[in-house]
Amino acid sequence: MNTEKIKNYFLNDKYAELTGIKSVDIKEGYCKAEMEVLPKHLNSAGVIQGGALFTLADFAVAVAANTRGQLSLSIQANISFIKGISKGKVYAIATEVSEPKRIGNYEVMITDQDGNSIASFHSLVYRKKDKLSF
Repeated sequence: MNTEKIKNYFLNDKYAELTGIKSVDIKEGYCKAEMEVLPKHLNSAGVIQGGALFTLADFAVAVAANTRGQLSLSIQANISFIKGISKGKVYAIATEVSEPKRIGNYEVMITDQDGNSIASFHSLVYRKKDKLSF
């Protein structure tokens, strides 16, 4: 697994770029991603919008699932919101539950910069036969 090639591959994720999401740690079946909470991420109640957290978690799963070099796409995802925040950094840590063959199972914990839980996310991915070029 070449971490730099994986990071470069995901620089092509235009929506992650638009929202300011970056991967900060990548291992096989694992990704830690971060996002700085900015005014553009807040909802009308003044806390981070649920879609922003979903996008952060979904990106972390995408990176973690694709570390095995096989194109993996999400087929199911759900999120539970625990706490709202209005500033600082948020982190999504995606972990592979078991080494998959065709269907991958991923758990993600989303925290604030102090390590407090903000949301939990679960996703299933489908591994296509297509190999990635890293």
